[in-house]
Amino acid sequence: MSLRLYMLQRITALLMAPLVLGHLAVMIYAIQGGLSAEEILGRTQGSIAWFLFYGLFVVAVAIHGAIGLRTISQEWGGLRGPLLDVFMWVIGSGLFLLGARAVWAVTFA
Repeated sequence: MSLRLYMLQRITALLMAPLVLGHLAVMIYAIQGGLSAEEILGRTQGSIAWFLFYGLFVVAVAIHGAIGLRTISQEWGGLRGPLLDVFMWVIGSGLFLLGARAVWAVTFA
C-alpha cells in the first residue's frame, strides 16, 4: 500500500470514529424514545444537517472500505497492478452510490 492510501485510510478512520458515535447516540435516542420510522423520517426530511452528517459518513466509509478491501485482495487474493486499482474503484464507487442513495432518500425523497 502506498503512503497516500495508508494516510487516507487513517484519516477516514479518524473521521468515522465520531460519526459512528454520533450515529449510535441517535439510534439509542430513537429507540428509547419509541420513535417510529415515520417519525424519524419526519425529523430528517429536508434537513441539511442530517444530509451533511450522513453524507460525510458515506464518503468516509466508501474510501475507508475500498482501501481496506484493496489491501485484503492484494494480500490474500493475489491481485496486482491495474486489476487491483479497478477493483478498489469499483468497490468504492459501489459503496458510495449505495450510501448516497440511502442518504438522499432519507433527507430529500
